[in-house]
Amino acid sequence: MPELRGLGVSPGIASGAVARLAPPPRPPADEVPGTDVEIEMARVTEALDQVATTLDERAAAAGGEAADVLGATAMMARDPSLLSSVRSLLEDGRPTAHGVDAAFEGFCDVLSQAGGYLAERVADLRDVRDRTLSVLLGLPMPGIPHPGHPYVLVGRDLSPADTATLDPAEVLAIVTELGGPTSHTAILAKGLGVPAVVRCPGALALDDGTPVVVDGSAGTVLTDPGEQTLADAEEKAAARRSLTESGHGPGRTSDGTAVALLVNIATVEDARRAALTDSEGVGLFRTEGLYLGRRSEPSTAEQEATYAEVFSAFAGRKVVVRTLDAGADKPLAFVDVPAEENPALGIRGLRVSRRHPHLLTGQLAALGAAARSTGADVRVMAPMVSTPAEAHEFVAAAREAGLPVAGAMVEVPAAALRAKALLTEVDFVSIGTNDLAQYTFAADRMAGELADLLDPWQPALLDLIASVGEAGAATGTPVGVCGEAAGDPLLACVLVGLGVRSLSMAPSLVPAVRLVLRAHDLTRCTEMAVAARCSDDAETARAAVRALADTSVLAVL
Repeated sequence: MPELRGLGVSPGIASGAVARLAPPPRPPADEVPGTDVEIEMARVTEALDQVATTLDERAAAAGGEAADVLGATAMMARDPSLLSSVRSLLEDGRPTAHGVDAAFEGFCDVLSQAGGYLAERVADLRDVRDRTLSVLLGLPMPGIPHPGHPYVLVGRDLSPADTATLDPAEVLAIVTELGGPTSHTAILAKGLGVPAVVRCPGALALDDGTPVVVDGSAGTVLTDPGEQTLADAEEKAAARRSLTESGHGPGRTSDGTAVALLVNIATVEDARRAALTDSEGVGLFRTEGLYLGRRSEPSTAEQEATYAEVFSAFAGRKVVVRTLDAGADKPLAFVDVPAEENPALGIRGLRVSRRHPHLLTGQLAALGAAARSTGADVRVMAPMVSTPAEAHEFVAAAREAGLPVAGAMVEVPAAALRAKALLTEVDFVSIGTNDLAQYTFAADRMAGELADLLDPWQPALLDLIASVGEAGAATGTPVGVCGEAAGDPLLACVLVGLGVRSLSMAPSLVPAVRLVLRAHDLTRCTEMAVAARCSDDAETARAAVRALADTSVLAVL
């Protein structure tokens, strides 16, 4: 039976017929220049406005990580320098669609040459281009097909606008030729609970209507499966549903070690949906959605009202808020940040407050006011903390704002290597494995070709997590994980063995993690952690730990 192999980034198994992404539009070969540049510029301006408005609407409806991504993408469509470039090309005699295409490609070249986070945005920029061309040419928007029945979505890659509006009742699974473990596709597929395989060579050779079985845990795509294979896949999917739906209550190991199971959110809409999940609260409230895609800073009153809604949705449960994580791939239109040669290593996260301290103090004031008005159990943490001094300053600012529990994200190797000193300054830490992996391996987290280095099972990454766990035990400071690693049920056991005592993930992943933790005691989790760290690479680490897992829960792994 033909089998395609890729990178499994969202667990689960599903079967169905292939439906491919619609191809992007191209400028007509016989297009002629318009007779009036001003008329053509009005058309282009209207098309870009329409695209930006649509993206903003999708952001508002989608919530979560998708809202952040779509908001930033909408800003691209409103960039005045883009219109200026189009005008120059039209004045030089270019036909309108060709001029728009060339202007976008010019910007794509600049981003590609910049590398790092800016290069990641090329796919987003080309999506804006394709949508703009569709409006100009009167063509259907590229992207998600609607064949009238559930299907397995296959494409070269998915744009943020595509992934943000996927309907899990229609899209059974996702398969792409590009992508990586922390790509937009991977993160959003997990949020939707849809199995996904990325970095899958040969996916584009699959024709519409081809029956396939997609295993997002194993990273495999079986083509033209027989009846028995389809039956086995459905049996496995049913077993997974049954097992994950059988558990409830707080997270713990089989011998009673408490492991808080929390959820990641980004908007009020997220909070309302996620509040229905059987979790112990929020481990990561991303607050960038209030800032991205705006021309002016949100007022303290607006922030306070939004935070209060989120806190009220989780009444009686804790909410951990990450303060503004802007910069790099999440620029703010109302903040003047000079061009940086490597934005991922520049002014981002907590470092933004070095230049614009009012952003942090204003946000902390709003959070403190919202916490007091709702009586919520609110904790705050700063992103991109590198030194104990930075942690000390942030905690002092949080307490001055009336927020008594303050911590730090561990996303920079320096923070992990000097964890004991850092943890004496804070009330808790949460490890962001996505950024910690990219900085540890000098591997862009969106670079699909480097997916093996970005795998959270990499022993070197686990060594850094272990150093933080050991520091937590020595200082009595709680240690959590809120990166993508937290939602991997088997890796969750390893993290507990490394000293982690809270895990925050997409709401759809909580049941499976709860189940697998309850099947193993702390001693076995510690054995798993040792086995993983003694391995040579991510693949052997995963295999070594799987061999130690209880066979009763292998169906959800």
